[in-house]
Amino acid sequence: MKSFFRFVLLALVLLVVALVSALTAMRFAIHGREVAVPSLVGKTPAEARRIVEQSGLQVAVERQYYSAKVPEGMILSQLPPGGTQVRRGYQVRVAESLGPQRVDIPNVLGQSDRAAEFNIRRRGLDVGTVAEIQISGTPPDQVLSQSPPPNASGVSVPKISLLVTEPVPPQAFVMPNFIGQPLGSVTLALQDAGLHVGSVTAAAQPANPEAFTTTPTPAPVPQPSPASVIVSQNPAPGQKVVAGAGVDFEVRQ
Repeated sequence: MKSFFRFVLLALVLLVVALVSALTAMRFAIHGREVAVPSLVGKTPAEARRIVEQSGLQVAVERQYYSAKVPEGMILSQLPPGGTQVRRGYQVRVAESLGPQRVDIPNVLGQSDRAAEFNIRRRGLDVGTVAEIQISGTPPDQVLSQSPPPNASGVSVPKISLLVTEPVPPQAFVMPNFIGQPLGSVTLALQDAGLHVGSVTAAAQPANPEAFTTTPTPAPVPQPSPASVIVSQNPAPGQKVVAGAGVDFEVRQ
């Protein structure tokens, strides 16, 4: 029995030693593939690319900013910063300097979205974020605000973001049931709701049989009047309509 427990204890010790050895080897393997990110600020993108490739890294120019301190064409900032430990193959993201701001920020307020974009790009700038807003009584597709503002100085990014108006959707209604109501009062109700009466037709009257030997002749159709009673409508009750729509009726006296 003692030999059995001794064997089990020895097996556990060997298992723990194996786990520790595996973890240690894994740690050395991971850290063995790590490198320090070189400092790229002040280098050209071509120089930065050669430097990081020697360390097994990659570089990507993701942003461009104006800078009064860093010359044009030089790297202005980087992420992660120099000295950071990363794994081989990691991509270092950098921003390139455009030098001091030499372009005036144009005034595109009140212009259409397309005209504003043209005026921005022909000055060598880019269009940033374009947000849209609905404002009642304002013409659609009109630049309401811009950032940075016109003639701004000390701008860091060569982009102009715009706030543009968009059309306000017409007000919608659920068509009520007008059947059985007089045409005059319904006309006033539609006008108050921003709708209007479309076509109005008179319903055919039943035939008048004059005698058994003669063919029944249809009664004359009276002209619609405000007192005419609505017998059908289009759109039908419950349908969705928008402001300004017309409603057609069939009426009888």
